[in-house]
Parts: sequence; C-alpha cells; structure tokens
Amino acid sequence: MLPSSAPAKPAATVMLVRDAPSLEVLMVRRHHQIEFASGALVFPGGKVDPGDADPAWEDHALGWAEIEPAERALRVCAVREAFEESGMLIARHAGDATWNIGARGAGERSALAAGHCTFLDLVSGLGLKLDLGAMTLFARWITPAALNKRFDTYFYLMTAPSDQLAACDGCETVDAEWIAPAEALRLQQTGERTIVYPTRLNLALLAESGSVADAIARTRERRIVPIEPSLDKDGETLWISIPPDVGYGVVARQSL
Repeated sequence: MLPSSAPAKPAATVMLVRDAPSLEVLMVRRHHQIEFASGALVFPGGKVDPGDADPAWEDHALGWAEIEPAERALRVCAVREAFEESGMLIARHAGDATWNIGARGAGERSALAAGHCTFLDLVSGLGLKLDLGAMTLFARWITPAALNKRFDTYFYLMTAPSDQLAACDGCETVDAEWIAPAEALRLQQTGERTIVYPTRLNLALLAESGSVADAIARTRERRIVPIEPSLDKDGETLWISIPPDVGYGVVARQSL
C-alpha cells in the first residue's frame, strides 16, 4: 500500500487503573457518530489542542521540570481528555493535597464543554495543579502511513483518584466503566465490544499485571519504542501487524 500524505497528529490517552480489589482500568465507549473508532471501547484520550502547549501550564502542573519538554503538552492533553470524557480530574491542590472533586466538578466540566472557559482557566481558577509527574509512559503508537487519518498517540498509565466517580460526557462517549483487562478482551472476542488493535494489545499487556503497583513497576522496566504497525492486503482483506521485538511478544496479525 502506498503511504498517504497525512501527517500523524500528536495525541494522548490515559489508562487510569485501580485495585477493586483486582486490577481494573477505566474505559469509555465512543459515540457511534464519532468518525474515529466509532462505538469502540477505548481509554479516555484525544488529539493535542493548542492550549495544551501553553507555557503557563508550568505554574499549574506538578513534575513539570522532570518531564521532557516534548511530552509536556501530551500529558496535559491526556489529563484534559480524561476530564472531558470521564469526569476524572488528575490534579492536586497547590498544597499537594488530593482534590475532592465533589459536585463542583460537574459544573466545571459543563462550562469547559460549552466553551465558557479554557482548561487552563478551569484548573487555575480551582487552585489546582495537574499531577503530570504521577503519569508513566506505557506505550506509543503511530497510525500506519497508508491511512489518511493518522495519530502519534502516547499512552500513559496512572493510579486513578480514589474519591472521584467516572461518568461519560454523553457527546463523544456514551458509557464509562471500570473493567478488568482480561474481561474487556473477552467481551471483544465474543463480539460484545469493539476494541481497536492498539487498545486490544495494550489491554493484553496490562492484563499480565496483578495489581496497580505491579502494572506501574512492569511499565517502568519496559523499553518503550514507537510502534507503527504494518498493513498488507491479501485479496480483499486488509491486515495489520507489528514486529515481535516491540514489547508485545509475537502477536498474530488482525484483519481490519
């Protein structure tokens, strides 16, 4: 297949995990009218907005100096998208205390969705700092060059705030659920859920861990490399596959 001329847009997603008591990850279901991954079960995330790269975030983020400059906007994006799509806000008070979202969070989320404020305005107005330093890079996937809609997506892993409830936004997402990685994979295999290729493989990798602490420890030990899957056509069937040396072992190719 010939490569397209479409550049891969920077994007980020966050895998919020908890022990309840076994390992669960927060996933949302995409609205069926959304163009990309319509109806699929995904981790909250999306493409980077210009506001995610605002230099003013330096004063409203924890761990800023320790994060590579190229990753700062990506982490802000992951936090913003998680808040927009699930209502979970990865932030702390300036005094480093965990923020209790309470009823105020829903109102702030609605104001952001309506365009009444920017995410930076919202965070600074609440006296919060995004907890960027608590995020661990889990994977990086780049959409194959042959496709017209492409993303360079960073997947981040993080312990979920214990005092916040997840709820879909009703626009981009129509459901939010905590689910064991192995159960999500089972639902995909039975056809009860649609899960795109990168999400499925990251779920399989996450399913190897028995707890949040185990998942984070394993992630920090892995070598993270950019993964751009290959596409090949066999008759009328388009197949996607990845090399065996990028951290997922030998993975069978999948039809698209």
